[in-house]
Amino acid sequence: MKPLEGLIVLEFCQFLAGPSAGLKLADLGARVIKIERPIKGEACRQLSIKDLFVDDSSLLFHTINRNKESFAADLKNPDDLVLIKKLIEKADIMTHNFRPGVMEKIGLDYNTTLTINPKIIYGTITGYGDKGPWAKKPGQDLLLQSLSGLSWLSGRKSQGPVPFGLAVADLMCGNHFVQGILAALLKRAKTGKGVLVEVSLLESILDVQFEALTSFLNDGGQQPERGDIKGSAHAFLSAPYGVYKTQDDYISLAMGDLLFIGNTLGVDLNQYADKHLWFEKRDEIRILLANKLAEQKADYWLELLQKQEIWAGKVLDYETLDQQPFVKDLQLKQTVKNSDGETLVTTRSPIQLDGKILLSEKAAPKVGQNNLSIHKELIQSFE
Repeated sequence: MKPLEGLIVLEFCQFLAGPSAGLKLADLGARVIKIERPIKGEACRQLSIKDLFVDDSSLLFHTINRNKESFAADLKNPDDLVLIKKLIEKADIMTHNFRPGVMEKIGLDYNTTLTINPKIIYGTITGYGDKGPWAKKPGQDLLLQSLSGLSWLSGRKSQGPVPFGLAVADLMCGNHFVQGILAALLKRAKTGKGVLVEVSLLESILDVQFEALTSFLNDGGQQPERGDIKGSAHAFLSAPYGVYKTQDDYISLAMGDLLFIGNTLGVDLNQYADKHLWFEKRDEIRILLANKLAEQKADYWLELLQKQEIWAGKVLDYETLDQQPFVKDLQLKQTVKNSDGETLVTTRSPIQLDGKILLSEKAAPKVGQNNLSIHKELIQSFE
């Protein structure tokens, strides 16, 4: 039995942050019901990556919404709203990422919802909180990466700001949302009362940078200082930290004793014996290491480095990653199936409980796919 089995989650969220949290709750056993507008459904169904679609919904939607159910309802329709309120009476958790004020207009804000279900865990995601001039601005991942300073941490100095190739603000906010919901469940178990859980994309993306921001706040306001050669990997770490081209491939070198690494590779770095120079002269040092590493193939260097227990590894692309034995050994992929029998290969939950991997075989639902079964099971009992 999964730990959240028996819990009902009503998910009014769209796009990535909220639905990714719902995905994690579903993987842990919760019954997650997406509340979607009729016919078109959640907006993410049409937001595609590389124009990839499965059964009229984007592959992106499928990656975030597997193992859920769909209940189509028009929140502006009084009759549909009656049905939603009956579902709320049955629910344990309710989540939404509407802009501040939207749920108040519908009559589904936290305080009103407590009158429907006094024990509800009510979770909200905003872009910038619910107060001040930013409250109603659009909370989108790239905008948050740009606003929060994150885009100055990757790439090389001469490139200017470089955003991540992932929606890191959305994904981390989803993780924080799950943490808050699980904590709220524990609080409700102690008090028997509903709990309001609030997170924002801004606060989440700042928390991701707590190391960098703490350095900035306690180091005289010094800005992050990226290196400016190929393979520069961290704005705050010294040489040799980075990625290096070998004769045939790329390898990464993490933190370690620079002089010992130099001796192992056959590079004289004694002029950098003062550890303060490892950061101050890191580009200069990386060039010396890069020139040496270009002389041999990656496997030659990795055998040499790893024999000395130096933190080094090969840089893999997705194709090479997929061929690694640990992908099969750890069962890192799973196949899900939709109502038409179509299959989709995706990743799985990274969590194991009591030695068991958390898997799910159910793909994302079609719009309103579960209306009849949900109405019969959860709504008719009130009628």
